[in-house]
Amino acid sequence: MSSMFGKPRVSGERPPQSPLPECNVAILGCRGAGKSALTVKFLTKRFISEYDPNLEDTYSSEELVDQQPVLLKVMDTADQDGPGNCERYLCWASAFLVVYSIDDRKSFEGCQRYLEVLALHARGCQHRCPVLLLGNKLDMEQYRQVPSAEGMSLASRFGCLFHEVSACQDFTRVQHVFHEAVREVRRQAEWNLPVRPLFISEERPCPPVATPVALPTHHSLATCTFNTLSTVNYKEMPSVAQAKLVTVKSSRAQSKRKAPTLTLLKGFKIF
Repeated sequence: MSSMFGKPRVSGERPPQSPLPECNVAILGCRGAGKSALTVKFLTKRFISEYDPNLEDTYSSEELVDQQPVLLKVMDTADQDGPGNCERYLCWASAFLVVYSIDDRKSFEGCQRYLEVLALHARGCQHRCPVLLLGNKLDMEQYRQVPSAEGMSLASRFGCLFHEVSACQDFTRVQHVFHEAVREVRRQAEWNLPVRPLFISEERPCPPVATPVALPTHHSLATCTFNTLSTVNYKEMPSVAQAKLVTVKSSRAQSKRKAPTLTLLKGFKIF
């Protein structure tokens, strides 16, 4: 694989005690949409126009996304006539890139079938993986058959992100799409973190066993009395959503403080 694209493998092995977090991205779409071209553009910054449409491979690349390293695995699928034998990537992927060509309406219509399959899978497993809809071949604007508005409308209908890119011209936008998939997976993981129960205290009155003590007035507070002995009972807060929100904010702050600053060499290999 390294000789095919002219990019050497990264030498040495990573210490087993500190493995990189992984993100699996499956690229879906009809034949001719440019899935392989997008994959190679992201991995090598090169554009190759012709591929074997029956070839399906999985690649890996060490990436630095928002100063956090990640091992990004990319499956370049090779479905012939729309979704078929979907289990191989539905159970594997953390995120999906659904690709169509802006100069081919048939490929756009094929994307709708993929989005329907992904939506059905999400309902069945009760876990929704991030999905990004990509309009490829932006360099073919003069032959456009699918307006941007239709792409945005379809993405809005299925609740996914929408981008238009060109595997032929713009590496930066292609890289942004893959990194955005990693960000969406991280956001999804944060929302699915187990939440620690939030407790509040409730004081119950008990027979007085000591003389009530007067509470001195501070900061303009009225004087009150309380018993020196009371029973404190803890019960769980009924609103779990508030506790979850607090947890997410805390985890994001920690991730920013502890974000690694080491820039890693980028490489990939076939699985």
